[in-house]
Amino acid sequence: MKKSPMTTRGAQKLREELHELKSVARPNVIQAIAEARALGDLKENAEYHAAREQQSFIEGRIIELEGKLANAEIIDITKINARGKVVFSATVELMNVETEEEVSYQIVGEDEADVKDNRISITSPIARALIAKEEGDVAVVQAPSGNKEYEILEVKYV
Repeated sequence: MKKSPMTTRGAQKLREELHELKSVARPNVIQAIAEARALGDLKENAEYHAAREQQSFIEGRIIELEGKLANAEIIDITKINARGKVVFSATVELMNVETEEEVSYQIVGEDEADVKDNRISITSPIARALIAKEEGDVAVVQAPSGNKEYEILEVKYV
């Protein structure tokens, strides 16, 4: 199976969620099922059915997280000498050439992307246009509304 790039921060967040599910959520739902089972008739027991549904969700999420971590290629940007180029996990300060609006993005794996947090996927059009460019370069992003040009103001590896 193909490995998916992931930042160390992204991998840590997935590990924390997995730990929470296994050590807190799973035991809680098992306890809720036991309590609901003690109430009697399971056919008409809404608490039992709700707890079983919650258990199914938790177990599915655990399997999903374990799969993502198993297939992750964790990349620590602090250990890479990128020589000023935009690479995976770099944070890039950009200026829209047309509007002079400035924005900052970190290039991350698909599972970590969150536009509200200025974290864009490596597969996004902006990230693909930025990869291998340097400070001062202009990246042309092919957007549905037409090409947009962004000047790279700064590349940070944090």
